Amino acid sequence: MIPSLIVVGLLLGKWWRVVIPVAAIGWAGLLVGTGVDSGLTFILGAVALGLINVTLGVLVFQGARFALHRVTGKDA
Repeated sequence: MIPSLIVVGLLLGKWWRVVIPVAAIGWAGLLVGTGVDSGLTFILGAVALGLINVTLGVLVFQGARFALHRVTGKDA
């Protein structure tokens, strides 16, 4: 399931200011809502892992966007 957060970051990386916090909180909410586990430490861990993984996808997107801009002179 973690690769799905990386894909979310790759697909929606242009709007990173919204995507990162929503995906991190949403991932923890999804896990708690489906009954995987609960408790404060679990929630904080899930938020941290969601944050890391979606940020990785966003960084790859932004890196590709920067490289494209450097090569073509146009913004993606």
